Amino acid sequence: MNRPAPPPHLRLAGILLLAALAVAPAVAPAARAAQPTLDGPGALTLVSTQQLDPRLSELTFSTPALTGPTSVRVLVPADYSSSNRRYPALYLLNGAFGDETDWTVQGDAEALTAGLPVIVVMPDGGASGFYTDWSNFGGGGPPEYETYHIDELIPWIDAHFRTIATRGERGVAGLSMGGFGAFTYAARHPDLFGTAASFSGDLDTNDPPAVGEPDAALSDGALPLAAWGPYQLDQILWRAHDPWDLAENLRGLNLIIRTGNGLPGGPFPYNAAGGAAEAIVHEEATDMHNRLDALGIPSTFQDYGPGDHSWPYWQRDLTLSLPEFMASFADPPPAPAAVTFTAAEPAYEAYGWNVVIARRAMEFSTLENATPGGFSLAGSGAGTVKTPAVYQPGATYPVAIGGTTHGVTADSEGRLTISVPLGPANPLPEYAVPATTCVYTTAVSIAPAAGSPPPASRPPACISVTLRVSLRTSAAVLLPPSAVGV
Repeated sequence: MNRPAPPPHLRLAGILLLAALAVAPAVAPAARAAQPTLDGPGALTLVSTQQLDPRLSELTFSTPALTGPTSVRVLVPADYSSSNRRYPALYLLNGAFGDETDWTVQGDAEALTAGLPVIVVMPDGGASGFYTDWSNFGGGGPPEYETYHIDELIPWIDAHFRTIATRGERGVAGLSMGGFGAFTYAARHPDLFGTAASFSGDLDTNDPPAVGEPDAALSDGALPLAAWGPYQLDQILWRAHDPWDLAENLRGLNLIIRTGNGLPGGPFPYNAAGGAAEAIVHEEATDMHNRLDALGIPSTFQDYGPGDHSWPYWQRDLTLSLPEFMASFADPPPAPAAVTFTAAEPAYEAYGWNVVIARRAMEFSTLENATPGGFSLAGSGAGTVKTPAVYQPGATYPVAIGGTTHGVTADSEGRLTISVPLGPANPLPEYAVPATTCVYTTAVSIAPAAGSPPPASRPPACISVTLRVSLRTSAAVLLPPSAVGV
């Protein structure tokens, strides 16, 4: 009896499960070396530490962001205990059905980083956590991997290890699901990372449509679709985390993408299930590369041809990428002079720019070309933009918004808070069917204090775009301000 082929999301989950390798036992404890103290910022609590060898320790934490204890492996440089210097930090993320032990047990990370002046942090990303705060069908709550990793773990590591706690000296890399994690974290928090690398990563969750990687949530003790909901109903939530949709946010980072095509013939033993998985992520990685190229964002892209979804390739990927990370740490990429950042959340921050949008439904908004001289804001409803601290505290600056000029006084930190009208809020989430998203763009000009008034800007105009059949063209629903003519 012939069974129908499973839908794409279940097919991929099954492939990843078959391709996953067994986790080797943990290394026995050795003599204790330099350890962090048993305290931490916020809700993150260090429960225990285990010194596995002079360089490698395993930390166990508890946090309300997760339903149970979670562990992190940390590799320090060989001279860490005898030196007072600070080091850059590289975060390595596990793939689906893996954990914090993978990069040291199967990825040979300890040997590959021997002699390198870098602290390597390997957190657990869950069996299928997908480096996101799960929607849980609108209920929220744990697991909240993004909250844990970004808001809790990174500050804790910076507070308890001698890291250089700056964007340029912090990098992130991952394999498969972890490759998605590296790029979604970098795209959603580009002011935290100077370099991001994806090895066989899921970099475009729209391809094929409703591919549904997080549907494997049963392995994390939850229902399928609990992460972002059904793609057909909650597409904007998927796209809010998709590196392809957020690619513009990656401008100014050093980016690395490595992938095989899933065919036999590579230098390592071939597994058919792993080959099928690699063929899928190869298409996604290629989509991402093409997207970056179209935006004029440079990256290292290596399509190495035949090869499957397995550890020998990811070890080689890390080996090839480590010199690129170290070069980036030595000569960090500067923050962009003009910030453009897209998000679907109603509140977000990047490079010191804080945006809060008052609206009715979830949709993308974009802070575009933001400099001390002004910016544009695209979306619907109304926005409040708080600038970085680059102005004279207490000074009043002429600000032109939608054809009128206002005086805005910098606060004690030197930040301006500017109210930005957009247009009537859309009633339905973006990409909902049937929905027409109306995007308004308002230009804001900021003149020097006590200087000449800024140039007048025109009121926002609406561009009405109906959801199209092609997912690729529908992504153009959020148009640049130049298309509006402001």
